[in-house]
Amino acid sequence: MFLKNAWYVAAWSHEVTQSLQQIIVLGEKICVFRNSQDEVIALEDACPHRKLPLSKGRIKGDNVECGYHGLTFDCAGQCVWAPGGGRIPSAAKVRPYPVHEKYGLVWIWMGNAAIADADDIIDIPNFDSPDWGINRGAAMELQCNYLLMCDNLLDPTHVAWVHESSFAQAATKDAPLKVTRTDNGVIVHRWMMNVEPAPFYAKIVEFDGNCDRLQHYEVRYPSHALIRAVFTPAGTGGPDGTLDEKTFVMDSYNFMTPTTETETRYYWFQLRNIRPDDEELSQMMSEDVRHAFEEDRAVLNQVQIGMNSKTSPHIDLSIDAGQLRFRRQLEAMIVEERMVDEKMQA
Repeated sequence: MFLKNAWYVAAWSHEVTQSLQQIIVLGEKICVFRNSQDEVIALEDACPHRKLPLSKGRIKGDNVECGYHGLTFDCAGQCVWAPGGGRIPSAAKVRPYPVHEKYGLVWIWMGNAAIADADDIIDIPNFDSPDWGINRGAAMELQCNYLLMCDNLLDPTHVAWVHESSFAQAATKDAPLKVTRTDNGVIVHRWMMNVEPAPFYAKIVEFDGNCDRLQHYEVRYPSHALIRAVFTPAGTGGPDGTLDEKTFVMDSYNFMTPTTETETRYYWFQLRNIRPDDEELSQMMSEDVRHAFEEDRAVLNQVQIGMNSKTSPHIDLSIDAGQLRFRRQLEAMIVEERMVDEKMQA
């Protein structure tokens, strides 16, 4: 099940060109392209005549021509030409999807277009700040349900075993977790005091010795995550800490777009509060982060296989509290949305 009245990432902006292409979001096939004004257009990818994907057709000006019999659709999905002469059938139209470009990403609204509001797209402080650096990588294809990655991003503990060479340290195995529910998601977080920096961060922080480390794992509905890592010299962190001037902060943004029930497209980038123009640092961080995400992918793909073929129930642990709370609330939102839709259609 998916929440439809929400913004999902459809593509990186640079991936959408003036050529027709098909993407899949929430199990729906969508034809995307740019018109002559460089605006992104998203249409149902099926000609209403014989359901050939429009992405197999041609762009004609700002219209799309079906590659089978030439039915032609404008950017609003309305058929403006059909063969045979006479009146164009009223059913000759395809669904248009609201889209919006922000943060170098194309966002798509999968539900009721009348309530789509671009102001509801997640707010990302410091994205355009000259004082913050950024690193990013290509989208990743996951062979698992999107909620398994949401679970993963509400689970600070897994790094101790999955990311031994990058994000792990001894304290990540058993330091207590705190779970906080917000208006738009769930946060799982903890401070680990006077510990060695994890290997990935030890190469980056600009101070020597031990640190106080914050793991802030937050997932917002429907499937957008902020992972905030804070490393400050030992003795300056904690909920009431003052934070040293050399404190390192990395905000990792992660966007899970369900393609099918068992496949997910995963978009990500990181913002950091140090050396914003250091391209070598950005490259190193992108490579190391992608390696860590590959470790996640390998595990979660196998988890999906295990869930599909299980012969006994799976169990939950105390460390799963945040994940379970997120899933319960999201499921309630989906059920409520479906009930409203059914009432409107009655």
